[in-house]
Amino acid sequence: MTAPIELWYWPTPNGWKVSIALEEMGLAYEMKPVNIGAGEQFTPEFQAISPNGRMPAIVDPDGPGGSPISIFESGAILQYLGNKSGQFYPTDARQRVEIDQWLFWQVGGLGPMAGQTHHFRQYAPAIVQDQRQIAYGVRRYTDETHRLYGVMDRRLKDRDYLAGDYSIADMAAWPWILPGLQGQNLAHFPNLAAWVERVGDRPAVKAGRALGDEMRKNLAASGKAAEDARKVLFGQRAR
Repeated sequence: MTAPIELWYWPTPNGWKVSIALEEMGLAYEMKPVNIGAGEQFTPEFQAISPNGRMPAIVDPDGPGGSPISIFESGAILQYLGNKSGQFYPTDARQRVEIDQWLFWQVGGLGPMAGQTHHFRQYAPAIVQDQRQIAYGVRRYTDETHRLYGVMDRRLKDRDYLAGDYSIADMAAWPWILPGLQGQNLAHFPNLAAWVERVGDRPAVKAGRALGDEMRKNLAASGKAAEDARKVLFGQRAR
């Protein structure tokens, strides 16, 4: 019997993309925690799998040709899992282009911009004493996240999912819609709000989102533990 896929993971939006996909596709997996607040992403063992030192990453013991393969970057992982399972990533060229453009929109736009919104709204106030120094960053990224919510709201005006049928594009984007942390109000985006609920009601999405939830920490909190974690996560430079 083939060993399960190793999911190198921490419960964040990028991690949830892959845990949701594995649950949706019914693929056997084993979670390997990577405590990013403790610096475990910098270990040689993990960086052999993820040269960028970021999770998620996977190791599939039954890769192409039956040989193991490791993959980093969430978008590449989702494409690989869709190909492997034959689910949520159709082989039709036109359908695949629809999915790919929204997948890349997420990994190149929604994720990074919403992530910066999280940083400036949640974490920077605990790091920078003079709040005036971060005011532009808060406004810049909150506004850009608002713009991206609008893109999704328009897209979802006449369809249930981003690229036709439910797909890996929806799995990629859904974890990043966190309006309470991003200074947004979903009442202003009714089509997006309906999609958030529609996707979130799926049992596999609930299971993938809940994976490792007990490990989450409030990195914006006061105290030495949270301060040490922020030092690990923010201000990294080449090693």
